[in-house]
Amino acid sequence: MDFNKLTPELLVSNLDRSKLFYVIQLGFTVEFERKEDRFIFISHEGSQLMLEEDHPDAWITGSLSFPRGRGINFQIEVSDLNTIIAKITEHNLSYFREPKEEWYRINDQEEGVRELLIQDPDGYLLRFQQYLGEREYRDHSQS
Repeated sequence: MDFNKLTPELLVSNLDRSKLFYVIQLGFTVEFERKEDRFIFISHEGSQLMLEEDHPDAWITGSLSFPRGRGINFQIEVSDLNTIIAKITEHNLSYFREPKEEWYRINDQEEGVRELLIQDPDGYLLRFQQYLGEREYRDHSQS
């Protein structure tokens, strides 16, 4: 198994509930699990996350109140956003932000994505997006 050079490890309040959300409801794959440590390593189309249940020796820098991960979202690129939308619908999950198309400027180009945001059981914000392509940047502020 190849490990990404940056792999977020999220402390979760209940590993079983998080595993249900990520693996059963959203379709992530469990790459490996250490049940004795209440830890799983999961992936989805090349994106990787580690989930570990709260414990007294965890590297906690402050209060772990809901929603966790304030100020950060995890961008997860998928090949087909409709697959995630279908899973969200099937499991009656709530959107943080409904699916929509966005274009982001990168120097003199814009890259398009279709994206949505959803929160996991601990409030971590996940941004799933499907790449749409690129186009020349058009400055709309000069209109």
